Amino acid sequence: MSNEPTKMWSGRFREPLNKAFERWQRSFPFDWRLIPQEVAASTAHAKTIAAAAILTPGELTQIVDGLRAIGDDFAAGKLNTASDVPEDVHHFLELELQKRVGTVALKLHTGRSRNEQIATDLRLYARDAIDRAIQDLTSWAAALLDLANTTGEHAMPSYTHLQRAEPVLVSHWLMAYFEMAMRDISRFQDARARMNFCPLGSGPIAGATLALDRTIAARELGFTAPTPNSMDATSDRDFALEFAQVAATIGLHLSRFAEEITLHATAEFGFVDLPEAFSTGSSAMPQKKNPDLTELVRGKSGRLLGAATTFATILKGLPLAYNKDMQETQEATFEVAETLAGMLPLIAPFTAALRFRFDRMEAAAQSGYLNAMAAATYLVYKGVPFRTAHEKIGNAVRFGLDTGRELDELSVAELKQFGDEFGDDFHAAITLKATLDCHDVIGGTAVHRVQEALAQARARVAALQEAPAEAVSLEKVEHALL
Repeated sequence: MSNEPTKMWSGRFREPLNKAFERWQRSFPFDWRLIPQEVAASTAHAKTIAAAAILTPGELTQIVDGLRAIGDDFAAGKLNTASDVPEDVHHFLELELQKRVGTVALKLHTGRSRNEQIATDLRLYARDAIDRAIQDLTSWAAALLDLANTTGEHAMPSYTHLQRAEPVLVSHWLMAYFEMAMRDISRFQDARARMNFCPLGSGPIAGATLALDRTIAARELGFTAPTPNSMDATSDRDFALEFAQVAATIGLHLSRFAEEITLHATAEFGFVDLPEAFSTGSSAMPQKKNPDLTELVRGKSGRLLGAATTFATILKGLPLAYNKDMQETQEATFEVAETLAGMLPLIAPFTAALRFRFDRMEAAAQSGYLNAMAAATYLVYKGVPFRTAHEKIGNAVRFGLDTGRELDELSVAELKQFGDEFGDDFHAAITLKATLDCHDVIGGTAVHRVQEALAQARARVAALQEAPAEAVSLEKVEHALL
């Protein structure tokens, strides 16, 4: 006699579950988020078992219509997901479908296991989250590119060790983050390709016991193909781990951007005005405009890093195949997706709203001997070995520090005490424009090189905006279909 007639597994048990344990082990309080994915996967499975003559055409229609209605009600907020009866999202859907179509709903679980269901649902959920994230990252890349195009030939200091290093174009600095965003997009495309295989038909561990055509479900759900190994399919959470790891890398990049904006908005830097629409004030100090968005982005990145660590810690010692430990990866998956969904859509409009104080930036770019490397390069073109040129300019900088002057304020006569190579053409070689343009290499901050990079970036963004999310990634797994 079963302890709970509504349990999906109760036939073998005689004793009721400990109530505290029952509440504690349930996953429905958080995996209700997978209802859309469970509806989609169940619909695909229904078509698969109908093709195997487990369902009649009429029964298939009943089940598919019932599942569609459940999905519509969930989207409209009409489902009661606060129920304490269902053990998990699979149990909930079975109970809900039974209410709507009667006992024919009990046929739906033929030829499948919750192990393959959750593996499928989570892949679909992560895939959907990746598609949204790619769209948001593309919007951020486009916003960075648009902002870079408005900065013209204005310059700013670049930094190493948080000390002023050399002048760069403001657009060159912005495009560094553009490149990070583009790498993050490619990482998600790659991760999407690897996860885009369908576990349905894998059974609990050894494969379905019915002769199912697994390609039906794979095709219905937009997967590349069925998974090739049933044990791997039900125990694999690499896709969720990689989802979290890529998200953590995105968080790192956003956090670095947020940190620089936060610094550059301080009175000490004064390079950027914070958009009021993305800032708040102080309840005590009337003059304050606080960088809440950038500070929260820095904080949220910690959640993403934490989730990636959670995955690795849970999975590192698990034997094959499915283990209940894996239930703990669900909340981490939701955490990653929801953190990205909350944060990423704000980054593009925030970036577009930034306004720079070019006068402050260019003044900073022309003080502190940031043209010293250009000066050393001048000597190199005069035939001086770079190591010797480095020392000569270092001595000139020391002289400038002692006398309170920049390199361009030292006369040629004064400079000649450090080497006869200094001539009347020296000062023209260390102007701000000359200092920028001496970096005339691919990837350098010379004006025409940055203009070339901006043109190439426009083409790259256009290609992303025109292509579906899976277009690039599917090319990388074509061999799987051979």
